[in-house]
Amino acid sequence: MNPAREIGKAIRATLVLWLLVAVIYPFAMLAISQVAFSAPANGSLLKNAQGQIVGSALIGQTFTSDRYFNSRPSSTSYSTADPKKDTAGILKTGVSGASNLAPSNPALLDRINGKTDPDPKKAIAGDLPRLRQAGIKPTADLLYTSGSSLDPHITPEAATAQVQRVASARKVTTDRVQILIVQNTDSRFLGIFGEPGVNVLKLNLALDTLR
Repeated sequence: MNPAREIGKAIRATLVLWLLVAVIYPFAMLAISQVAFSAPANGSLLKNAQGQIVGSALIGQTFTSDRYFNSRPSSTSYSTADPKKDTAGILKTGVSGASNLAPSNPALLDRINGKTDPDPKKAIAGDLPRLRQAGIKPTADLLYTSGSSLDPHITPEAATAQVQRVASARKVTTDRVQILIVQNTDSRFLGIFGEPGVNVLKLNLALDTLR
């Protein structure tokens, strides 16, 4: 056995495998994804009526105006972790993930129920009182975050609970708003996996097309 010859074979095999799995395969997958699945491969970006990119269909956003449907809460506020605006300390924990707060955790209870304090900076306006004040029937997904904390969907029930508020703010009939909910509801994957969900960003973009 010639050691130099065997070493040469090993080097050639390594180079061929590297070329296949580190160059050809990734570029082939990139080309296929751009041709066959262009939108998902590029982040499922959504544009408004002016053609401006306003977000991704895969990541939730915060909406507070009465003219729009509210998304579900997020322990990261759907933040991009801007160092200058990292009030939630996201850079310390990552930009995605649940808060892992137990149901009895005071921090979770304060966020949901609110907290009064002589110092306005320490007072917390709870999600539950806010929803009730707006005339919205609280649902689980309007009070609790998802596992990723970046969920772009709410349940059809949560969307329906906000119809009256949105319709009143936009001075349109509730029927027109309800139709948009149906049109922007994603059904179960393959008809059996998961539950129907309403993509909040898509729904709010559709609202802006109403006349």
